[in-house]
Amino acid sequence: MGRTTNSAARVVGAATAAALALGVSACGGSGSGAKADGGFTYWSMWRADEPQAKVLKAAIADFTAATGAKVDITWAGRDIAKKIGPAIAANQAPDLWDQSDDKVYGATASAGQALDLSPLLDQRIPEENVPVSQVIPAKYFDMLPKDPSGANHYLIPYEVVTNAMFYNAADPVLASAMPTPPTDWAGLLKVCDALKSAGKACIASEGEDPWSNALYFDYLLNGAGVNVAKLAADTSGATWDDPAVLTAAQQIEQLVRGGHLIAGYDATKYPAQETNWANGKAAFYIDGNYVTAEVAQQVPAGWKSASILPPTAKTPDANLIGFAIPKRAKNAAAAQKFIAFFLQKKQLSGIATTALNLTPRKDIPAPAELADAQRALEAPAVRLTFDGVSGAWLPKVLNENYLDLWHGKTTAAQFVAKCKADQVAYWRAQG
Repeated sequence: MGRTTNSAARVVGAATAAALALGVSACGGSGSGAKADGGFTYWSMWRADEPQAKVLKAAIADFTAATGAKVDITWAGRDIAKKIGPAIAANQAPDLWDQSDDKVYGATASAGQALDLSPLLDQRIPEENVPVSQVIPAKYFDMLPKDPSGANHYLIPYEVVTNAMFYNAADPVLASAMPTPPTDWAGLLKVCDALKSAGKACIASEGEDPWSNALYFDYLLNGAGVNVAKLAADTSGATWDDPAVLTAAQQIEQLVRGGHLIAGYDATKYPAQETNWANGKAAFYIDGNYVTAEVAQQVPAGWKSASILPPTAKTPDANLIGFAIPKRAKNAAAAQKFIAFFLQKKQLSGIATTALNLTPRKDIPAPAELADAQRALEAPAVRLTFDGVSGAWLPKVLNENYLDLWHGKTTAAQFVAKCKADQVAYWRAQG
């Protein structure tokens, strides 16, 4: 994701736009009219050479072989969300596109321009004879913001990203310090103290990145029952006076002032500390589950990836990557037929086996290095990272203030007071 506010965008890395023909010629960025053969146009966020694209190419080939329908696909890259709105306005949008849930919502659903895919949940998955609703847990839709009509089924996920503290379970130093995962913050600090005594850093941190470092704060607030979206929406700033908010900030301060962050973290940029973590110089690294694939070629032999949520967290976070259909798509029925086809276990399994990521289907085993992350997602509910907060509030209120706390420049109390003041000013400026 290039260290941005949404983990789903960095699943594999930065991307550039590329187009490729599959089944027929590439669509060249234009929309389509109604197709007599049951085909449709599809813009994808992936590059043609990425693992997810490999999985989708195979599925499209199988779909065409099974149905005779041809798919015009453009491998549009991560900027696809910037293109979809103008394409809709020009009546040149594809029948199907894919992106992360926040991008689909921001670019189309929030404006009522995404098709409600609720009827698709009743559609049968080919060869399995079960409805889509049986293989995609409702909790993934329940966490999404609603569009103007009140619908939250504007995206059908095929990949799930969750954030956690990743570590090497085969590290003997960590195993000695942490015989069992800690169940509270004091337990984590005890592990960090033991690691420090053994000469090993507890936490690797990309010091300049507010998003990944603030995941600790996000999970602490979640554990304390504080909803970040409600915190951010309070125009008076009074929610910052909740004692639970200050406690969470004080727990962050304990990490910093306890010397539990890797030396030099505040003077390096991504991926320096990710690399240090992969080389065993720190025990934990918090990030999206895509990190295991990112470091796969760096970790030493015998490395055994595992993960835990920050202690006290109640609900795992999740971000979705999935399919969406513009409201005025001319071949929406054909696109929905493909979605159901791709959700077959034999097709969707490639996201786990080839792309080495998580799927929303519980019956598709995660890659071994993500087994813990998949178990965490078996919780009865999931939530969006930062409870779905995005946009200008993060840079205007949280980001720089949090980095000051994370770098030891301010105290927890000063952090809370500054965030409150900046939030009041932010909402006053909004009118």
